[in-house]
Amino acid sequence: MLSNQIQNGIDTAKLVWSRLPSSEDGEQDDAEVTARINGGGGVESLDYEIIENYAYREDQAQRGKLYTGYYVMVKWFFSLLTGIGTGLAAVFINLAVENFAGWKFAATFKIIQSSYIAGFIVYILINLALVLSSVLIVTQFAPAAAGSGIPEIKGYLNGIDTPGILLFRTLIGKIFGSIGSVGGGLALGKEGPLVHTGACIASLLGQGGSTKYHLSSRWLQVFKSDRDRRDLVTCGCAAGVAAAFRAPVGGVLFALEEVTSWWRSHLMWRVFFTSAIVAVVVRSAMGWCKSGNCGHFGSGGFIIWDISGGQEDYSFQELLPMAVIGVIGGLLGALFNQLTRYITYWRRNFLHKKGNRIKIIEVCLISLITSVISFGLPLLRKCSPCPASEVECPRPPGTYGNYVNFYCAKDKDEYNDLATIFFNTQDDAIRNLFSAKTFHEYSAQSLLTFLVMFYSLAVVTFGTAVPAGQFVPGIMIGSTYGRLVGMFVVNFYKKLNVEEGTYALLGAASFLGGSMRMTVSLCVIMVEITNNLKLLPLIMLVLLISKAVGDIFNEGLYEEQARLRNIPLLESRPKQYMRNMTAKEACRSQKVVYFSRVVKVADVLSILRSNKHNGFPVVDRAQNGEPLVIGLILRSHLLVLLQSKTDFQHSPLPCDPSGGSIPIRHNFSDFVKPVSSKGMSIEDIHLGQDDLEMYIDLAPFLNPSPYIVPEDMSLAKVYNLFRQLGLRHIFVVPRPSRAIGLITRKDLLIEENEDSTTLELQSTSSSQLWRKASRFRAAPTS
Repeated sequence: MLSNQIQNGIDTAKLVWSRLPSSEDGEQDDAEVTARINGGGGVESLDYEIIENYAYREDQAQRGKLYTGYYVMVKWFFSLLTGIGTGLAAVFINLAVENFAGWKFAATFKIIQSSYIAGFIVYILINLALVLSSVLIVTQFAPAAAGSGIPEIKGYLNGIDTPGILLFRTLIGKIFGSIGSVGGGLALGKEGPLVHTGACIASLLGQGGSTKYHLSSRWLQVFKSDRDRRDLVTCGCAAGVAAAFRAPVGGVLFALEEVTSWWRSHLMWRVFFTSAIVAVVVRSAMGWCKSGNCGHFGSGGFIIWDISGGQEDYSFQELLPMAVIGVIGGLLGALFNQLTRYITYWRRNFLHKKGNRIKIIEVCLISLITSVISFGLPLLRKCSPCPASEVECPRPPGTYGNYVNFYCAKDKDEYNDLATIFFNTQDDAIRNLFSAKTFHEYSAQSLLTFLVMFYSLAVVTFGTAVPAGQFVPGIMIGSTYGRLVGMFVVNFYKKLNVEEGTYALLGAASFLGGSMRMTVSLCVIMVEITNNLKLLPLIMLVLLISKAVGDIFNEGLYEEQARLRNIPLLESRPKQYMRNMTAKEACRSQKVVYFSRVVKVADVLSILRSNKHNGFPVVDRAQNGEPLVIGLILRSHLLVLLQSKTDFQHSPLPCDPSGGSIPIRHNFSDFVKPVSSKGMSIEDIHLGQDDLEMYIDLAPFLNPSPYIVPEDMSLAKVYNLFRQLGLRHIFVVPRPSRAIGLITRKDLLIEENEDSTTLELQSTSSSQLWRKASRFRAAPTS
């Protein structure tokens, strides 16, 4: 009987394993999402520039003040929905993680009262089941949900169209995958995925929902440009940080400092409003949970480590060990970035190319190793007697907090210091490390053991095929060596009022600063989550030191990961060599492919098939016969024209030869590309032989005012212009022969109802000055 059951179980396992996708049949969906990224050259840019063609100008001319007011209200309304949606998603993730972790620890603690071996097996199986659910969601349903998502979102806001990162299935995979990976006890956090979650919610609202899953609404489809969607995704990023750390101001500063390349005052207001909405939603949820409606959701969950009752002041003598913490954070943070870079490179180029089975096996093995270490190492540690304090010691089995009773004598008041931080949720472990009035709770040996093991686990786990954040693991690592330094300071300066938990906080800030290289936003986040403003100068000190030390060795974590993913980020400053290059030298090797104003359909189709360019100059003939660049036409617009066929004409002449109005057969919305769509490709175009013999006049659809730079402008200047304006194309032209005017500050301060005669006088005076200058140059010299 028993042998039959065992045999049935083996057969079932074989059946399940055979249905797992192999490298041949399971990578198709993953390839659709990542092929353009892995290829490097297939990554496209977003059109943040406004294409001021005739369709756009006609659309703007039809908008009155009423529509403008409605458009502004819609932006604020979408910011409200983004805040509410991100807050609810954070509440759901935290409740699920805390309850899964609570059930896991309660069941394990209950079982180990009778048998540690049985408790060990149950603990491993629960973690393995949670982690397996996470990796299956990512590999089978949402490949783009793997990792933190911050490098991809940073690339999107930098102008990079990374496919798949803002899909509805990516949002679902991020939420449920985070629950499994964090609840399963892996050395990762849910804060980075929450940033990605907020960005996905904002993007889906900006494009009106998901058409694939029939969750769209036409009244939500208001935003018709990548620029407006970018602003809403920025709000979503700030909302994700605000929800993860309960730090609304930190969320605003995170969006400003870390992820955005474009910022203005109006966007600041909306981002701040979104973060405030998230704070209200999260606060309301916590108030509801206080009544006991949230199961195991207790003092953990939403991160806030209140240390306001700890060290209130510091002395000059403590500045040196605090500076040492900053140096340690910079060194360990830079080492973490370098190790994760090597391991991620090996994964992406060798291991993960073998298929989804390998990804699943890898994550399950890491989960098994993590469970063995977190359960087994505390068993090897001797228990310590409880201190004489008001804190409850030891804690009863199945509850969180300090002084965990794990493998200790039942008839003595003892606790296991290594189990207090290892056999616990990460949020509660950090709260224990930050705790005040707990001198000598941890031994140096336990802290060193935990530091080495958890650091190694965090390095290996980061980059696996599960949603993974690095904020909380970084805080865990930093607070461990920070507490070690605090123990040394307490023993060395015996008369000072020093708290070990204060040094743990500074260590957490130093490691995050050394790894992620954030300063202002991270400083505010640390103050908000600890509720201690008095430590602000010290946090600033360790952040500045750790960032300076880390910058000596490599770039920040997200920049390194973006480079590994072939996301071509434009950093805030151009490279030094660009100051010695001109725009002409930069595009010397390029062959300019252009269209005539009236072009044959067959020629358009041929050029689009033979070139991968996304923008083409359009050239017309001037009255003197010289070629004249009249604008820029986008590839996506050409594909729309070819598919619709409504603008085909038999005549090779322009449609307005007498200078009359140009007929418009398309609305501005016809050229809008959804965020979560791959867009139209040339393979989608099917034309007959008669269609190929016709012509298209491109004048109504091109951008007549693209950005232009002279050929001898320095590449550094072009770089700053390109990045700050969020451009996709810049024309490089010869030095112009003459100027028709000069715009100054006063020309940009013209009121709407200002008398036009003043402008005519200014224009006349400018023309007269030009003519005088021309006569002066032409006059013979004596």
